Amino acid sequence: MRGSLAELEAVLAVSSQGGFRAAARELGISSSSLSQQIATLESRMGVRLFNRSTRSVVLSAAGEQFVATIGPALEAIRSAVEHVDEHRAEPTGTLRINTSLGATRMILTPLILEYMRRNPQMAVEIVTEGALVDVNAKGFDAGIRIREAVPPDMVIVPIGDNIRPAIVGSSDYFRRHGKPRDPADLQNHMCIRARMASGTIYRWEFERRGESFTLDVPGKLVLDDSDLMLRAARDGAGLAYLNEWQIANDLAEGRLEQVLVEWTPPYPGLCLYYPGRRNIPAKLRRFIDLIRELRTTAPM
Repeated sequence: MRGSLAELEAVLAVSSQGGFRAAARELGISSSSLSQQIATLESRMGVRLFNRSTRSVVLSAAGEQFVATIGPALEAIRSAVEHVDEHRAEPTGTLRINTSLGATRMILTPLILEYMRRNPQMAVEIVTEGALVDVNAKGFDAGIRIREAVPPDMVIVPIGDNIRPAIVGSSDYFRRHGKPRDPADLQNHMCIRARMASGTIYRWEFERRGESFTLDVPGKLVLDDSDLMLRAARDGAGLAYLNEWQIANDLAEGRLEQVLVEWTPPYPGLCLYYPGRRNIPAKLRRFIDLIRELRTTAPM
């Protein structure tokens, strides 16, 4: 064979990631080791697969043809290994999931840690990113996002109940500024604005009796982490647009008060998603089974 499986996987990783550093992170090896694997394979084959410069790494013409040929072959090998893996009494390996930081906070204890307790031979790697990624191309077994964010060509497994947004402020803030009675009143309030992973400012969403719209609310404080927004709201810095599960304890203990409840209806919650394929790896199948079990016994 002109190249080992590890070398062929290395070529595909560099091709999909567009560089050695990102590909090395995906494969869990050093950049120097990955570069050596590629160089060894190129030397053995007598052809350059990548054109390298200080700014980019791109496939050569020979590399493009090579990747187009080995890609389906390696996918078939992975599928065969996964099919055999389904017959294991206990799944092994690493379950890699891409999700958001907020979703991880919701599912870490009830789902991820429970999965590891029931499957002691499994490791779990959670990668949190604000922006969506191609879970298949990036080497993840699955992703977890809110339903409306999931790409349409994915298999979906609902995880929890609907999520309800909540506009909250501290009692001290409301003593100083009063409470808004409808969304238009927010123009006279200090709002804690959220910057999305894309760099844009989130527009607060409202809906009531079939009427829906968004508002670019005013505010001098802009944050990109919901925990920081929650802390700022507790300290009276302004109104925050969060999710009810984040502020339940604060509401119960009187640290925060909720306003405009009738304008913030629930929306579909988190779901697991993965590419449609004939054979689901045992490690992912166990995770899906746990999600379905927990949904029927104790909604997350």
